[in-house]
Amino acid sequence: MKKYRNKTPEEVMKLVTIEIIERAIRLGRKKNRKIFISKTSGGKGTDVETLNPKTEEGKENLKKFLTPVRRHYTFSGLGSPEEKNAINWRILNLPYRRRLLLLFQVAVSFFLKGIPSKNKFYRWMGIHVGKGSEIMQLVWLDHFRPELIFIGENTLMGAFTRLTVHAYEGAGKFRYGLIEIGNNCKIGAGTGMGPIIIEDNVRTLPGATLSPYFSRLKEGSIVGWNPPNVKEIKKTQ
Repeated sequence: MKKYRNKTPEEVMKLVTIEIIERAIRLGRKKNRKIFISKTSGGKGTDVETLNPKTEEGKENLKKFLTPVRRHYTFSGLGSPEEKNAINWRILNLPYRRRLLLLFQVAVSFFLKGIPSKNKFYRWMGIHVGKGSEIMQLVWLDHFRPELIFIGENTLMGAFTRLTVHAYEGAGKFRYGLIEIGNNCKIGAGTGMGPIIIEDNVRTLPGATLSPYFSRLKEGSIVGWNPPNVKEIKKTQ
């Protein structure tokens, strides 16, 4: 989307968070629920009503809350699905039309080959893709908030790679964060990751799982595992 283009990850995170807070205020009033946002995954958080950017006090509170901008936030208080006044976390995140469009775009992207036109398609979705990067078929880039995904230049994303910017934790609680992948990286087929910073020239071996084990991978790192021990049976004569 245009409003997210040419912005830093922190700027995008701030815009996304304000959007969700504003939706949380409207839906909370409609459903008569208190919704909270937290800077950690375990904290009770802050009542979104106190962060209303349409009031002077709320605007000042919101500015303080988002200084500095964190790499991930957690929303809670939406209620369990069986409660009559529960708020669906998907609805809180995005309006119906946007969710439907993204679902269609992700389905199409699965079958596109790693060609320049595919990068343009991802940028249309809101994902930040650098020049010269190649994203293979059957790569899943999270449609929850695709604008939170940043992929550098000349980076390869192997088939079946999964980038997830959100996690639903049940009982009306979810969190989301930024994924940043640097330049000249080689992400092996089947690699899975959540919110993370991957610096330049990093390589992951096929099938590697990065989250929740790593929050940052330093430049030049190679991520994989120790090969299993192989014991050969001695043949008896």
